[in-house]
Amino acid sequence: MNEQSRNSTDYFRALEVMANRLRRHSITSTTAAGSGHPSTCLSSAELIAVIFFHALRFDVKNPDNPLNDRFVLSKGHGIPAVWGAWAEAGAFSVELLETLRRIDSDLEGHPTPRNPWADVATGSLGQGLSIGLGMAISNRMDGLSNRVFVLTGDGELAEGSVWEAAMLASYRGLDNLVAVLDINRYGQSQQTMYGGQVEVYRKRFEAFGWDTQVIDGHDVGEIVRALDRADGDSGKPQAIIADTLKGKGVSFMENRDGWHGKPVPPAQLAEALAEIGEDLELPLALNVRMPEGEAPQFPAPGEPDPPSYESGARVATRQAYGTALAKLGASHARVVALDGDTKNSTYSLRFLEAHPERFVECFIAESNMVGAAVGLSALGKIPFASTFACFLTRAYDQIRMGAISQGNFKLCGSHCGISIGPDGPSQMGLEDIAMMRAIPGSTVFYPSDAVSSERLVKLAAETPGIVYIRTSRPKTPILYGANETFEVGGSKVLRSSDSDRVTLVGAGITLHEALAAHEELAGRGIASRVIDLYSVKPVDKATLRRAARETGSIITIEDHYPEGGLGDAVLDAIANLDCQYRKMAVRGLPRSGDSEALLAEFEIDSAAIVEAVLEAVDTTITA
Repeated sequence: MNEQSRNSTDYFRALEVMANRLRRHSITSTTAAGSGHPSTCLSSAELIAVIFFHALRFDVKNPDNPLNDRFVLSKGHGIPAVWGAWAEAGAFSVELLETLRRIDSDLEGHPTPRNPWADVATGSLGQGLSIGLGMAISNRMDGLSNRVFVLTGDGELAEGSVWEAAMLASYRGLDNLVAVLDINRYGQSQQTMYGGQVEVYRKRFEAFGWDTQVIDGHDVGEIVRALDRADGDSGKPQAIIADTLKGKGVSFMENRDGWHGKPVPPAQLAEALAEIGEDLELPLALNVRMPEGEAPQFPAPGEPDPPSYESGARVATRQAYGTALAKLGASHARVVALDGDTKNSTYSLRFLEAHPERFVECFIAESNMVGAAVGLSALGKIPFASTFACFLTRAYDQIRMGAISQGNFKLCGSHCGISIGPDGPSQMGLEDIAMMRAIPGSTVFYPSDAVSSERLVKLAAETPGIVYIRTSRPKTPILYGANETFEVGGSKVLRSSDSDRVTLVGAGITLHEALAAHEELAGRGIASRVIDLYSVKPVDKATLRRAARETGSIITIEDHYPEGGLGDAVLDAIANLDCQYRKMAVRGLPRSGDSEALLAEFEIDSAAIVEAVLEAVDTTITA
């Protein structure tokens, strides 16, 4: 279609007809499914039609084309209209829309990448702008001029993560990021916070450093002009605030409360479709435009430099993480680092110093940091996001949704456990293993020395999906030689004999306490086996079960609360074996204090381990 045709009366009429076709698809598919959110689809029909068939540059037959613009539906419940747009664009047959929400269909009730035209999963509201931010950053890193469109609802603008993303987008001058706000007034249970006060939203985004426009979201001409104006070099992200009506086009739904998440009943379907109109032939063909340009080329990943530590050195695993990350960045062009203003503590600072063009400072906004990592991952980057382990709890919903997005990103939580010492309980990550083990498909690594930390960072980059690396604050002795190898689902048996009477399983700080306890026990004539469980998920089931059978007793020691951590991973592995078991963990609320004093106070130091073993060799131990 030439530019003259794109400004003709028939062109604008075609966009209006397309919007009504999307309305029809949304209503019929949700009624057939018996569930869904057609009212929010009706409010955004013109917005979606114009984004797709006017502004978007996308190779529909190749959704992974790096030159494609990207579309993120932050208001994920509006997906029936978007599935309709992809069908109209030729991604799949229109008939497939009638399979919406069926168990055998990848047209799910909220978008997921089971469908290749959905880059990410959305539906937990307030996350789309962070994901779009990550995509926009990725495109900038690659020198691409393509744009990222994020369609949000007004209800989700109450989420703080939206404003975290808005701040960082303007700070980084991302004028390739376009947020389209569907201000349709109604949330799930009542009017949204500001109803239809579009000026409130304009002023807020403007205050956050965005270029803003307020438009009639049902006037295709206004939408076309707004999107054209947003295609510039302003140095600012773009916010188009669209004044819309929920349920637009169907009188018994339009601008009425109580229709959120309710399909049109079959008895009213004919009435609704009649109001939308039966004559929906396009006056001229509409197509999604192809992208232009040349795709970036990345060299094949190389081998990072091996660990290099002097014998007898003491190095914190958090320091080794930073060293490994910088080395990895030198050998792997797709590796990107993000941090939440803790880079001098997580040591991701070393990546910044070596590769500043691939470092993203997210400041103290962990939810947005993880959301941006999801967006970077969706476009092929391998993001490593770092902060204190305890602060990742703020971003748990983004992590959960990242798993549904089938994201390939890595998280490092430093300053884990009571071993951080005087900073006190607010800074102690004591729930992180449990929450990361619960993520479907996740991998959890817990290095105990600098060598294992470096090796596990490299392994994390090579392992698909979400990988969590738990690092410690205190410096610990080197345990392994530079050539030691590690694997997903592996462990290391550091001490063993044929006469072992108990197995001690630890990782991080507690592994060193277990080794000290082993020496004390040996002096008392009690042989013990010591296992470094550096892979907490998946766990080395074979080694643990063998140890349980051969020693008859297992004691786990972890700098973590009792629920869901390393101990539970071991207990799952040895289930149904005739074996005594005891879990040593942080029981109770910690407090400030020296690291050694805290380990003793909460009975996870070497002295407490020795006492536990002395009990174990004589009596039956319960968990």
